[in-house]
Amino acid sequence: MFSDLFARIADGTQHREQHRILPHEQILMLKEAGIGRLRLPAEHGGADATLPELFGIIIDLAAADSNVAHILRAHLGFVEQQLHNPEPLVGARWLDLVGQGVLFGNAVSEQNRLPVGRRAGTPHLDTLLVPNGAGGYRLDGVKFYTTGTLFSDWVNVQALDPDGESYRVTVPVDRDGVTVADDWDGFGQRLTATGTTRFVGVEVNAAEVQRIGDRGVETQPTYVGAFYQLYLQALTAGILAAIQSDAVALTRRRERNFSHARDPLPADDPQVLQVVGEIAADAFTARALVLTAAQVLQDAADDKVDGVFDPDAAYRAQIAAAQVKVAVDRFASATAARLLDVGGASATQVRYGHDRHWRNIRTVSTHNPTFLKATAIGSSLVNGTPPPQNGYF
Repeated sequence: MFSDLFARIADGTQHREQHRILPHEQILMLKEAGIGRLRLPAEHGGADATLPELFGIIIDLAAADSNVAHILRAHLGFVEQQLHNPEPLVGARWLDLVGQGVLFGNAVSEQNRLPVGRRAGTPHLDTLLVPNGAGGYRLDGVKFYTTGTLFSDWVNVQALDPDGESYRVTVPVDRDGVTVADDWDGFGQRLTATGTTRFVGVEVNAAEVQRIGDRGVETQPTYVGAFYQLYLQALTAGILAAIQSDAVALTRRRERNFSHARDPLPADDPQVLQVVGEIAADAFTARALVLTAAQVLQDAADDKVDGVFDPDAAYRAQIAAAQVKVAVDRFASATAARLLDVGGASATQVRYGHDRHWRNIRTVSTHNPTFLKATAIGSSLVNGTPPPQNGYF
């Protein structure tokens, strides 16, 4: 569906990386091609794609440019949430905008100083939503890790009111008081603009505000958190596919082999070919794992009665996404490093950009600790403990 477009995106990936050219043009091309509407029903102008179909496309896009694929995570996750919004009229409003080609970014996480004893990821936000006395609100706060927002039309913000109630606030990125900075300085995924978004006295309409649950009421389990987590593994699977492509191209173009290799041409050397084959096997495995888990998520999405997901199906989706991460993280970084075994020292030249694969994989993998995922999986199997019910699992 997008193969020609993805090939065009791939052609400039290394140039953009070397010269720090943010992929505004590439996001616009994808937007016009309708990638943001893939999960929408046909009647909303979408492609009615299943989750395995969507994740297959994301893997292919990440193979072309993992930064570009990462940028779309916030939007596609927001769409997934709105497909199951507990207030259907609210969800329909946002899905209508998606159908018109609007892209949504995120402003959820913060780099605030947590109170002593407070765990990261628990509901402690400094971003405040305060009634303005005229039927609307004022939004103030600073968010970090706002991947996608610099390239989006609207931004999805999580904030607290003065009583500590949690809200989802969705406002245009160009509204007065909203500023987005390209200050992400991570060593990987450098072009995702995963940096700071500030909200200073932003006027918010009542229709742009939705309360997230009720305090003291246990949240019903869903597969949506698993969607966000599996998306990261789709990025890694795509990067591994790019490593495979680079390994093949590198082997084909090399005209001399290592000094004590068996064959003069790397393309004829069984040991070099073995490395290429092992890289390809890892890329194949990662893709297969992601698509298998995507079907588990699809089953959970379909298993919904009167607006409530089946808890067991949701738990299976959460565990499936976690299992993919634990498995893929065991080999992905090592596979990226093995690319250099194909080409030796010359493969480390900056002009090839082979180092970006390891940096990108390692950056993606740090989103949530693998060892905690494995612990939760083990506890689920041994003790029947439900997986953690938060967006980070």
